[in-house]
Amino acid sequence: MIKTEVLVVGAGIAGLTSAAILSKLGFSVTLIESHTQSGGCAGTFKRKNYVFDVGATQVAGLEKGGIHSKIFDFLDIKIPDATILDPACIVDLKDGSSPIPIWYKKNDWIAEREIQFPGSRKFWELCSYIHQSNWTFANKYPVLPINNFWDFSQLLRALAPSNLVTGILLKSTVFDLLRICGLSRNERLINFLNLQLKLYSQEDVYNTAALYGSTVLQMCQQPHGLWHMNKSMQSLSEGLEDSLNKTGAHIFFGQEVNSIIFDSQAKFWKVFVKSKNSYLEYQANDIVYTPPPQSLLKHLKDLLSKEQSYKNRLTTLPAPSGALVFYSALKKKHIKRISSNHYQFVSNELGSLFVSISKEGDGRAPKGEITLIASLFTKAKDWFDLEKKEYIEKKKEYLEKISFELESQFNIASDNWLHKELATPLGFKKWTNRPNGIVGGLGQNPDIFGLFGLSSRTPFQGLWLCGDSIYPGEGTAGVSQSALMVSRQILASKGIYNFNL
Repeated sequence: MIKTEVLVVGAGIAGLTSAAILSKLGFSVTLIESHTQSGGCAGTFKRKNYVFDVGATQVAGLEKGGIHSKIFDFLDIKIPDATILDPACIVDLKDGSSPIPIWYKKNDWIAEREIQFPGSRKFWELCSYIHQSNWTFANKYPVLPINNFWDFSQLLRALAPSNLVTGILLKSTVFDLLRICGLSRNERLINFLNLQLKLYSQEDVYNTAALYGSTVLQMCQQPHGLWHMNKSMQSLSEGLEDSLNKTGAHIFFGQEVNSIIFDSQAKFWKVFVKSKNSYLEYQANDIVYTPPPQSLLKHLKDLLSKEQSYKNRLTTLPAPSGALVFYSALKKKHIKRISSNHYQFVSNELGSLFVSISKEGDGRAPKGEITLIASLFTKAKDWFDLEKKEYIEKKKEYLEKISFELESQFNIASDNWLHKELATPLGFKKWTNRPNGIVGGLGQNPDIFGLFGLSSRTPFQGLWLCGDSIYPGEGTAGVSQSALMVSRQILASKGIYNFNL
């Protein structure tokens, strides 16, 4: 049996960040992870001479004033080496018009929008106003959703006059913004927004919350921007692990949670985990739980039987997406001249493909070679009800389809691949231990985002949720913001009210 003040479950970016913050603040912290390494969906794996980013391939929040920058400064550790992406991505709608580069420099992007989407200026200006309002709000560390008076006080403290104006859009979608601006029939603009929003909100233009969508559509531009990690995505995790080691926190890998119970007499939590062929027990005053909240249905069975309304909330959460991810390598000379590390293009058969290409010297491939990762969304459950033979055939079919699309898009000869493999939701389940191998958090529709989302506070004192299903959403920057928020809530529960970065 191991005793600790705070037990953090899951060593993805959310778990690592919350553990690092709380340990830096003097708490006794233990972090447990079912996998053999940290990082989760922002981790890496190796094949031959290649290093592949598992899921996330872009990072927001590394700029001065960004969430990663603030947290790394607080932890007094070096921020990972990264390069701003300019353009952040090139989007090819396959509609006969030229592809759309999403520029980092604001004036370049404004000029590009005028060329690509004439007559759309009002829409982008409205998005920019909402984004600036959101950014002012977020920089004052609000707590959302509201579950008690302290949460409410943090919301009030963060509100600015502009938030009262944009607040009328709480239940609106991005399509409502288009309608306000007279662009509800602009098919090309809608197609572009659908591709981008699906990446960052798991919803389309008709279902993405206006307040959320306006911000993610502006994150590629200065003063923010998206970044390419100059080693691999794992460098984020390594930096946070360094902080944990410096502050004396404990990290244990290969430990899978079996059950979580609350000792009502002793007033502490017990977490039973499987480690190899044995079982261990942890005791903690607080638990920060970073797996998808749907996992509580199996880990918290006894307590949920007494909290039926909360159990129903977890049961009825919208199903997140799964992903098919194509990992490949080839010689750089065998791909046509490229002008970005990230592409998104439309496939008539597959929907859209998001492509990430390594850079020379970034540690992902030997000199003269590149790694190429392509991903698309899929219904996760569709891969779990197949017989083994059906699964193998379906996986092979998609590997060939994705290969063909990439060969066509980048003029790659079919015999030039040095390596290629496909990961399905089944593979992601084994890697991340997420239910059905889901990726990302909950789709950011108006019924889920912000005030209406799932709270980091559970009905059970001392059990906290953190991660991509909690405000403000997915991505390494989003889950880091979530980690900071839950850390502040834990401090407030101990009577410490004045912690901000």
